[in-house]
Amino acid sequence: MNQNIIKRVKSEANYIIDTKKTIREIAKDNFISKSTVHKDLHDRLKTVDKDLYVEVQKILQEHIDIRHIRGGESTRQKYLKIKNF
Repeated sequence: MNQNIIKRVKSEANYIIDTKKTIREIAKDNFISKSTVHKDLHDRLKTVDKDLYVEVQKILQEHIDIRHIRGGESTRQKYLKIKNF
């Protein structure tokens, strides 16, 4: 694997551990696609650093566990915004 890719994967992993941000937020902050971030954190990280992979998977699982809450809140805010117009 290319050294630049390894460096990017480790950087993304450390970033998600430090900030607890979502894949979309990480992609936006680093100016890369969410598909790339997803592939980096799910596939490539496993071969680069197993310990980081385990930590990142715990965070990503937390995001999956609360996504229905985030989605519901987002929908609620959308309709409150429409109602106030």
